[in-house]
This record gives sequence, C-alpha cells and structure tokens, in this order.
Amino acid sequence: MNKHLATGILILLAASGLASANTLNVRLNYFIPRADATPDSLWGIELANMSFRRSSFQEAYFGFGYEFFLTGSFSLLLEVDPYSKSKAGFYRDYTGIQLVEGDFAFPQDYQGDYTPGHSLSLSITPIQLSLKIAPFGRRGKLIPYLGGGVGLYLWSVRLRGDIIDFSDEWTYEDPAYGDIPIYPITQRDAFEGDGLGRVAFGWQAFAGFMFPIANRLTIDLGCKVSAAKGTFADEAHGGAFLGFDKFDLGGFHIQLGMNYWF
Repeated sequence: MNKHLATGILILLAASGLASANTLNVRLNYFIPRADATPDSLWGIELANMSFRRSSFQEAYFGFGYEFFLTGSFSLLLEVDPYSKSKAGFYRDYTGIQLVEGDFAFPQDYQGDYTPGHSLSLSITPIQLSLKIAPFGRRGKLIPYLGGGVGLYLWSVRLRGDIIDFSDEWTYEDPAYGDIPIYPITQRDAFEGDGLGRVAFGWQAFAGFMFPIANRLTIDLGCKVSAAKGTFADEAHGGAFLGFDKFDLGGFHIQLGMNYWF
C-alpha cells in the first residue's frame, strides 16, 4: 500500500505543476466494498465459509486529489485513494482434528483440536481521472457537483493460514454416525500483487456539495460508487489463486474533505 500511495502522490505533484487556478483536496473516505460474492469468486468462498462479513472490510482512509479547472463549471479531477485492510477469521462450520494422515476439517459438532482460520489482506489503490461538473457554478454558499470517469486500479491480495481443501473429500467412518465427509487442512501463504500490484481498469461516478468556509477553502461532502474487477494470474505466471472468478474491487465511498483553491 505504501508503494501505491507514493506512486499516487508523485502523479498528483506532477499534475499540480501543469496549471494554476486549481484546487488540491484531502478527503477522509469510508469505503464499503461491494464484495460481489459469486460462488467461484474469492469473495464468495470467503463469505460463505469464514466468519468474515462484508462489513469486516469496511475501512476509513485518506484520499488525495488535484482539480484542474476547464471553465467555471467544468474541471478535470485526478484522485488517488489508497485503501488497505487485513482481517483474521475462522471457518464457521468446521473444527480441526489431527489424524495420522494429517489435519482434517470435521463438522463443528465434533470436539476438535483447534479452530482452523486464516487472515485475508487486501490493498486497492485506484488512480482515477474524472470530469467534474458544478451545474450552478462555484460562487454560491452551497456548490453542488457531480461527475464520473475512469480509473487504473493497483491491487493485491494475500491469504495466510489454514485452508480447507473442499475439492478433496475424504470419508471418516464414525461408529456412531456412519460415514462423515471430512476435508484436508493445509497451511498456505498465497499472495498476488508483488511490486506495485496487479492492474485492473474501472470506472466511478460521484456527487456531493462544497461549502465555502474561507476565501480559498471549502468543505466537501460527497459520495462515490466505483466498479472494477481484477483478474488473478494463471498457472503459467505463478498465480496463487487458480480457478477463481474475477475479484471485485469496487464499492461505495462516503467522503468528507477539504479543498484548497489556488
């Protein structure tokens, strides 16, 4: 995430040298992931089996932007929003039991040796270019705006800990309950997104209000929806999440910020 943030700040600094009569802004964002949970997606498998909820990955973070005025009502907006979150969880319906053949996941009705679990870490840094419109100009006491555009998403995913392999079903012969399906438990550290991260493309749309509080300062209150899906690497390129559908990187953003006009 630090590399993503540094990249975004360099882009904003480069943009700020291109023109005058623009704005710099800093925003406190609250990100609510959409977490599209199709059955074969990483979101779907994690939310179906682990103690995670969509709300587990909501997070507040600071974002940065540079706005270049085209006219009194139109501007170009370049934004960087470095989100990251790591959460530890456990498998809801299974317990871990150590057998001679290895560790296996049994139904939670059994008294196990431990509770299998792992951590899921996400980093999503969109660099977004948008057209921003202030329909009634920028000189009132309340300045509504709306806009939208495209984004370049730098992202990474890491999963560390116990993994239950549901594709490899074994049978445990229980004298009381009969044949019980059980699954091997392995330890994994799966990571994709080395360096600046994997790259995806998406779009965003937003709306809000600005409130002037001084000659060159405004308070900004808005909301944004973003959409992008990342593709995991294949086996030939060392993919750690083989067989998964595209990973949903989008969501909803609640924003409170401050703009400095210069």
